Amino acid sequence: MTEAIDLAPAAVLPRAGPARLPARVARAIEVQRDRGEILTSWVQAGLLVVFAMLYFLAPSTSPLPVLERPAPWALAFYAAFTAVRLYLAHGRRIGPWMRAASVIVDMALLTVTIWSFHIEYDQPAAFYLKAPTFTYFFIFVALRALSFSPGHVLLAGGAAALGWLVLLGYALAEPGAIDLVTRNYVEYMTSAKILIGGEIDKVISLLLVSALLAIAAGRARQLLERAVAEQAASSQLARFFSPEVAERLIGADELLRPGEGESREAAVMFIDLRGFTRLASTLDARALIGLLGEYQHIAVPVIQKHHGSITTYLGDGIMVTFGATRPSDTFAADALRCAEALLEALSAWKGPDVGIGIEAGAVICGAIGEEGRLEYAVIGDPVNRAAKLQNHTKAEGVHALASRFARDRAVQQGYAASRTQELRPAREVIGVSAPVDIVVLA
Repeated sequence: MTEAIDLAPAAVLPRAGPARLPARVARAIEVQRDRGEILTSWVQAGLLVVFAMLYFLAPSTSPLPVLERPAPWALAFYAAFTAVRLYLAHGRRIGPWMRAASVIVDMALLTVTIWSFHIEYDQPAAFYLKAPTFTYFFIFVALRALSFSPGHVLLAGGAAALGWLVLLGYALAEPGAIDLVTRNYVEYMTSAKILIGGEIDKVISLLLVSALLAIAAGRARQLLERAVAEQAASSQLARFFSPEVAERLIGADELLRPGEGESREAAVMFIDLRGFTRLASTLDARALIGLLGEYQHIAVPVIQKHHGSITTYLGDGIMVTFGATRPSDTFAADALRCAEALLEALSAWKGPDVGIGIEAGAVICGAIGEEGRLEYAVIGDPVNRAAKLQNHTKAEGVHALASRFARDRAVQQGYAASRTQELRPAREVIGVSAPVDIVVLA
């Protein structure tokens, strides 16, 4: 006999292709983006502190009072802007326009700060073109990659390049600046001379790095979307299948192929509500589903507590395996202890009586079907015999039966019955070819 879990891809897994992302996946991606914005805001706050320390600790030769210099005002404005951005980021209220505004403000701050250097040190404007602070443009461009938005990365790179071109243009427009233009690289590096080709190289490097980071951000977003979609699919697997089966499917190194399986010793239990078909004809749909929900709410935690794996729901019945989907040295003992606990838990329930059948032996676990329609199956004679024993509980007038073999294996594994059990040898069980020695558990 075969009992199986449907692994049809269309039922659970996300479809490939350009289709719209499911809402839950889009929400998960937005959560990651919001976290990236929080991180970006704190990095910006850290950079602000660094800028302020460098500015106020560095000696200045400017004759102007501090409050008449542009840099302190730029830092003050940026501090206020960063505080607002931090507040919005933690409130998850940063939208595309705020991200774009943040890019422009970042680059404007850096451009103004670099521009102010020639005032701070009372030098020609060309002086600031040598400032190592230029490298901070790359930091601000790289920050935009945290938002997984290639567009904002490109915007940052374009704004940085434009800012540097503005600085170059201002330096060239200053009176007497034409005399500072040189084609000698040594003069450029050792004086306030302007090497236009060198400044253009900086702009080109900004644009190239921005383009590469934009490509990386785009790929990162694609990978994030795929990872979140697969995580959502994994969560769905865990809801539809037993945790052990879901864990096996998710953690498999390779895709499961039909015909692949493992043989191991396990116990199989069938649980069934008696008279459910007759009862179903007298209840409306909502009451019927509510009754099943109560029954499963009681039974499932007990099964899980005793290391049982719910292989499938069969309407009002439940098929449970012990040691099949996850190997166990106490599979039979767990099954019999679970049966006792189930009967005790359901004794106070005002619902139909239950019948339980348990068998142990070698089963095969694996995928069956064809590539487009797979099922994860537990196959073997113990599955068939456990189902027949459950049906036979009515004929014996009892609630729970196990084969003698299953009870003996349980005893070998440390099981001790909590109540007197009766052995009934050589019983004729419908659907089983040979007489079966059975043990009445309750």
